[in-house]
Amino acid sequence: MKVVLNRVNQAVHFEGTSPTSDVKIQIDGSPDLGGEGLGARPMELVLMALGSCSALDLISILKKQKQEVSAFSIELEGKRVDTIPAVFKSIHLLFKLTGNIDQLKADKAAELAVKKYCSVHDMLAAGGVDITYTVDIG
Repeated sequence: MKVVLNRVNQAVHFEGTSPTSDVKIQIDGSPDLGGEGLGARPMELVLMALGSCSALDLISILKKQKQEVSAFSIELEGKRVDTIPAVFKSIHLLFKLTGNIDQLKADKAAELAVKKYCSVHDMLAAGGVDITYTVDIG
């Protein structure tokens, strides 16, 4: 796997690309580093990576279980330590599902998606991050 980051301006705005797709990700630092609000911050991308990694597997498992998902979103909240580097100490994922979905099946699917299949979870957990989740079916 390979990605490339190119500096876009004279501040700290970067554009990330991957040879496997044409997608471009805008990345920018905080204002105290010279960021201009032109992209996601690196630690936001970590949360997005955890959420998307879990979401891909969760959707796949729910489809295999013949669950009808009409809407799906995830809210992630990370708490960071007060020292530098300000790594995450805990992250909570709130899976918000709508449709004809059995709660027990969704809970089991979330457990598998987050704790068994998500490699981002395993990397963060190996570093001591406490990762929890909740499944809310509306």
